[in-house]
Amino acid sequence: MFGNLFEEDEEDSSFVLPGGGGGVEPGSKKAEPPAPRGALNLSGLQNQGGTCYLNSLLQTLLFSPEFREELFSLGPEELGCLEDKDKQEAKVRVIPLELQRLFAHLLLVDQQAASTADLTDSFGWTNREESSQHDVQELNRILFSALESSLVGTTGSSLIHRLYHGTVVNQIVCKVCGYLSESQEDFLDLTVSVSGVSGLEEALWNMFVEEEMFEGNNLYRCSRCNVLVEAAKSAKLRKLPPFLTMSLLRFNFDFTKCERYKETGRYTFPLSINLKPFCEQAERPESEYTYELFSVIIHKGGCYGGHYHVYIKDIDQLGNWEAPEEELKPKFVKKEAQLSEPVLEKEDPLSVLIAILSQEESKSILVDQLGQKLLDTIGVSWNKKFRKQYGPIGKFLHSHSDVFMLVSNATRVALKSTTLTLVTDTSLKNLSVSHELDLKPADGPHWFDLNDSTVTPIHERDIEKQFQGKESAYMLFYRKAELCRPEEAKQNPSYKVPPHLLRMVQEENARLRQRREEFESSTNTVEVHLHLAPHYQLENGALWPKGSTQDSTLTLNFDRRRTVGDFRQAIYQMQDTWEGDMALTLAKSLPAGLHLYNTLTDDQQSLFSAGVTNGSDLFVWNGREVCGTSVQMGSEWEPVLLTLLRASNGAEEQGGAEDASGSGLLRVMRGFPGGTTLEVVCEALGPEDTLLCQEESQPGSSGGGASNWRVFPPSEMHRTLKELSLKDGDTLLVLEPQVLDTSLFSLRGDVVTVTTPSDCRWLQVEFRPRGDRPREGKENGEERRREKISASGNMLLSEVKQSAIEQLDMQEQLIGVECCLRQVDHTGKLLPPLREDLTVREAGVKLMTSLFLCRGAAPGPTQLFLYFTVSSGSSTGAEMEIMVEESITVKECLRLMLKAACLEGDWWHLRKMDWCEEVGDPLMDEDASLTELKIGTGDTLVVTEGQLPPKGFLKLPIWMLGESDESFCQADAKGNHVINGVGNQREGLPSADGLGGPGQFAGHVEISVEASLDDLKIQVLTLPILQDLCVPTPAFLRVWLLEGRRPSRILRGRLQPLKKMKLRNGMELGVQRLLKEEDLGLKELLLWVKIGVPGERKYYPSEELVWDAGREGSPRSLRQAIAAQYGLSADSLHMAKYCPEKYTWMAISSWSQQVSKRKKKKKAENLYGAPFHLKDGDIIGVKNLLIDSNKDFSTLEDELEQQRLQQEAEGRKRGGQNGGGEPSVEVTAERRGSGKQRKPEVALSINVGHFR
Repeated sequence: MFGNLFEEDEEDSSFVLPGGGGGVEPGSKKAEPPAPRGALNLSGLQNQGGTCYLNSLLQTLLFSPEFREELFSLGPEELGCLEDKDKQEAKVRVIPLELQRLFAHLLLVDQQAASTADLTDSFGWTNREESSQHDVQELNRILFSALESSLVGTTGSSLIHRLYHGTVVNQIVCKVCGYLSESQEDFLDLTVSVSGVSGLEEALWNMFVEEEMFEGNNLYRCSRCNVLVEAAKSAKLRKLPPFLTMSLLRFNFDFTKCERYKETGRYTFPLSINLKPFCEQAERPESEYTYELFSVIIHKGGCYGGHYHVYIKDIDQLGNWEAPEEELKPKFVKKEAQLSEPVLEKEDPLSVLIAILSQEESKSILVDQLGQKLLDTIGVSWNKKFRKQYGPIGKFLHSHSDVFMLVSNATRVALKSTTLTLVTDTSLKNLSVSHELDLKPADGPHWFDLNDSTVTPIHERDIEKQFQGKESAYMLFYRKAELCRPEEAKQNPSYKVPPHLLRMVQEENARLRQRREEFESSTNTVEVHLHLAPHYQLENGALWPKGSTQDSTLTLNFDRRRTVGDFRQAIYQMQDTWEGDMALTLAKSLPAGLHLYNTLTDDQQSLFSAGVTNGSDLFVWNGREVCGTSVQMGSEWEPVLLTLLRASNGAEEQGGAEDASGSGLLRVMRGFPGGTTLEVVCEALGPEDTLLCQEESQPGSSGGGASNWRVFPPSEMHRTLKELSLKDGDTLLVLEPQVLDTSLFSLRGDVVTVTTPSDCRWLQVEFRPRGDRPREGKENGEERRREKISASGNMLLSEVKQSAIEQLDMQEQLIGVECCLRQVDHTGKLLPPLREDLTVREAGVKLMTSLFLCRGAAPGPTQLFLYFTVSSGSSTGAEMEIMVEESITVKECLRLMLKAACLEGDWWHLRKMDWCEEVGDPLMDEDASLTELKIGTGDTLVVTEGQLPPKGFLKLPIWMLGESDESFCQADAKGNHVINGVGNQREGLPSADGLGGPGQFAGHVEISVEASLDDLKIQVLTLPILQDLCVPTPAFLRVWLLEGRRPSRILRGRLQPLKKMKLRNGMELGVQRLLKEEDLGLKELLLWVKIGVPGERKYYPSEELVWDAGREGSPRSLRQAIAAQYGLSADSLHMAKYCPEKYTWMAISSWSQQVSKRKKKKKAENLYGAPFHLKDGDIIGVKNLLIDSNKDFSTLEDELEQQRLQQEAEGRKRGGQNGGGEPSVEVTAERRGSGKQRKPEVALSINVGHFR
C-alpha cells in the first residue's frame, strides 16, 4: 500500500565500503582499512543503499540479551557450517549462522561499522532489494518467520515463539442470556492506533478495556439464543511474552483526498508500563506485568520518504557512555540559595539573552527558538526592539563570542564555561558560571542512538523528543522488568559467545591490525628531496647548483612519524664522506633560486610535527655558510627575480638580450634578497649616480613609441624590496649618468621618458579600396598598396594620412574623395576611423603597426562612429556603419539609421549590443541624447522591429511549456507539472528532462514594471489561448525566463514587483501549469534529477527536486537532498551536472582536500559559483555506487551527439556549412524512447531452505 514509503535521508551516516574499506585517498598506496571503534566501544552497521530499516532492527535484536544468547547457544552440530553451504547433501541453516557471525562482529571486532552483505545474501536478496526501501514493521514479521523456518528441528525451534509471541483473547458476552463466546489469537507484535489518541496507554485502554457494544441496528446473533441480541465485545491479553513489541500506526491513507499522510501529532509512551489493567488474569505478581522500554525505532521524514535509526538501552553496559557534545555546556548556579531570581533589564539585550539561557535546563537552546523565547519573556520581538541598534540576533551572538558559544553547526547557542562578571547589569550579579560540568554518568544502563554506522550517546530524556514531529517513534520494544542479568554478563561482550566465533573474531582483529599497520606505514612515507651544500653556490641572493641537478639533489623516502634525529642518522649513512656538523633546513625553489627557511633543531621532534611533507625540499649543510658565504634565511629574505632594463652600448653583454621591440634597451634577469634595500641594489648595478626607475601607467603612454618611468626618490632608497612590494618579474630601468645625454632618454623632474629610436619610428599604411577584411590581390581593378610612413608620437594623424597619400601616389585618384585612417582588430574587422585632430600618441596608436587608408570621412571632435544592424523577427541583417553627432537624440539616430537602411515606418526601436555581442535592453528614453545614454564611438546598435511599450511598461512574449494542442490535463506523477504524456513529447523537446524549450507560442502581454509576479500570471491567463485552461490560483503557474528559447530561471516572489526581477522588454517567458501550489524561496533551486540504470548507460525518467541551498550550497548539501528524495545513502552517491550544449557531464565531487594543521581549512565549494553555476532547470545525473560501479555518466546518445558536433567542427574548418549534418531519424527515435519507467513495487521477502 505504501510503496516506496521509507526512502532514506542520510545525514550523518558515514559510508564504508562493503569490503570494510572506507575509501581510497588519492595517491595512497593501499586501500584504507575500516576505522576502529571509537571511545563508545560500540559498532554500527553499514548502509547498503536502502537498508537503514534492517540495521535498526538488527541492532535491537543484538541488544536483546536473551535473544542474543539463545541464538549463540545453537552450535554447528545443529546449524551446520557455512563452509558446507554449497554442498547439496548438507543442511546448512545459513540465516541463523550469518546472524551469529554478524552479532559476533558487532560485539567484538574492532571496527566502526560491520557489513550486512553476507546476511542479506543469505536472505537471497540482490542489489535491487538492498537498494530498495521497506517497512521495518513488515521486516520484523518476515525476519522472525524466516528464523522460525530456519530453526525447525533444532533446540531453538521455539526461540521466537517463547520470546516474542503472546496471546490475545476476544470475548463477546450476550446481554440477554450471558453466554460468553471466546476466540484466541496469537500475536508477534501489537499494532496500536496513533490517530485520535494521546499516547500508548490510552490506545491500549481502548483496545483491551473499552467494550464495543452491539446495539440498535448493529446487533449480534447469539448462538444460544439464536436471535439478534445486544452484546458487548472486548479483548484481553492472556499471555505476555518476555519481549513485547508495539507497532505504531503512524502512516495512514486519506480516502477523501486519495493521498497518504503521516501522523505527526504528539503521542506519548512510558519508559515503564504496567499491563495488569489490560490482562485477563490479574492475580499474578506485579513484576510479571511490568515492562521496561529498551528500544525505540524512529522514522524521520514524511510518507513519501525518510530514514530509520534506533534509540537503544544498553542493558549489559557493553558501551562506554559519555556526555553528548551538546551537553558539554556550562552550568549556571546561584551564588547564594536565598537570593531571589534576577530582575531582567529589558533594554539590555545581553542581559535578556543570558537570563533566558540560564533558565534552560541544559543552559543551551536552538538559535531558531531563541527569538520566540525572547518574545515570550519581554513581550517584544528582537526585530522590533533591538535589530535597528544591534543588527540581527545571529550577528549579535557572534559579536559576543566571549559570552555565547555556537555549537552543532551554529544551530544551537550556549553560554561559555568561564566565570563572567557582568558589571553592566546589576540584575545578573547573582549568576556565575561554574567551571565544573556534571558529566559523570550515573550508574546503570545508558541509552545510545544507533544511526547506521554512527553511534551517539543520548540521555533518557531525549526519548521524549520522539513523541511527535516528522522524526518520531515508529516501533517500541519492551522487556519484562523481572528478567535480570547476571553480573558476569555486564561489560563483557564475549559473554556466551561460542568458542569458534571467538577464534574467528581474534583472527579478524589480527588481520585488521596488520592492515592498519601496513596502511599507516604506506600513508606516512614521504618523499623528501635533499639538496647537498657542497654542490651549491650563492648567486644573487639565492642558491644555485654548480653542476647538473641530478648530482646536487638526492631523493629519500622516510616515515614521517620518525624523529628528525633518525632522519639525520639516515643521511649520515647515505653520505659516509660527510664531515662535521649537519644542519637540515627547509627550503623552497623560487624563480630566483633555492631559498632557505627554518632549520630543524629538535632531534626528538617527528618529521610531521616539523612540517616535512611529501615532496618537501631540505638543504643539507653546516648551518653557517655555503662555499664560504653566509646565507640569509627566512621569509623576509626571500629573493626577488627582477627584470632590469638598461641602455644598450652596442656590445653584447653577458646575460643580456636585446628587447624584442627594438627599443635599444638591454634586458637582464637578476635576483636580489627581499630584505635588501634599494640603495644596496643601486650600488650593485652601477656607479654612485645611477638612477633606478619603475614604469608608471599614464593615459597615452602606450602609443607613440614612448614610455614614462618614475625615478625612486631618496626617501625610498632605504626601504627593502619587500617593503616596496616588488615581486618576481617586476621591471626596473637602470640609468647611468652618461646615458641621460642621449636622445633615447629625457629627464623631467622625477619622470624619465624613453623614446623609441629613429629606426623604429614608422607606421605602415595600406590602402583598402572597400571597407572589408584584408585580402590578397586586386579588387575592382584597384591594386592594394602599402607603404612605410615616417612618424613620431607627436605627429598629427592628418599629417600621417597626407604623407601616406603622397607616398602611395594616390593624389589624383583621391581628388574629391574623403578618406580616413582605420585600425583592425585581431579578426581583421575594421575599427572606427581615427580622429585626425589627435596625435599618434593621443590616439593610442603604437609605432611599427599598420593603419588602413579607407574611403569615408573621419569623425570630428563632436561626432560618433556607430555600427548598426537591422533585426526583423528571428533574422539579423548585415552590419552597417553611420556617423552621427553625439548630441542627437535616440529618435533622431533611429530615423537616420532607417534612412540608411532604406526602411520606413514607426514600428522600430533601438537596442544596444552588450560587450558579449548579445542584444541588450531597448533604449527606452527616445528623447535622451546619445551622450546621456553613454553611447560612444564603436558601439553597435540594433534596429529592432516592434514599437516600444509606454514608459514604465514591459512587453513580454509568452510561451506555454509542457502543454499540447490537444490536451491540457494529463498529469505527470514524477513531478509537479502537466506534460503531454510520457513518451510522446513535442518535437524538439527532451523526453524526460523537464522542459527543454517552448511548446506553443501564447502571445504577448503588456504590463507595468510595478506589477507583481501574481499580476503577471493573472494577465497571462487572459490570453485567448489560455482562457479555457483550468488554473485555480496563480500559485498553480510557474513562470520561467527563457534564454535561447530554453528555460533558464524561475521567477520567484509572488508579491515582488517585476522591476526587481531584472526583466526587460522583449524577454521571453515560459509558463508551466502545476499540479499543486508552489512558492519557491530565493535560495531554492528546481533541478531535474536522473538516476542511472545500474549496469546500463541509461537513466530512469527524470524527476523534479526542489533543493533548499540557503544554508549551504555545497555538493554535500545537494547529495543529502537527493538521498532524502530517493531513499539512498548519501555517501554512496556520485553526481554530475549535464551540459546540454556539449552533451557532456561535469562530475560534482565534495571530497575535501587534506591540508596541514598550519594551513587554514579550505572553504566548502559552492555550487552557485564556478565551475558549476547551478541554476533552475539544470539536469543532475546520479549514480548509486553501491549497485553501479560505472562512474561514466555519458550515454550512447551523448556520444553520437558529440561525434556530430565534432564532424560539424571539422566541416567548418574545411569550409563546409553542415559538416556533421543532423542525426538520423533512427537515432532521434532511439533517444526519445530511451527513458525507462520506474520499476514496479516488489514485496519484501526472505528465502529460506527446507529443514523439515
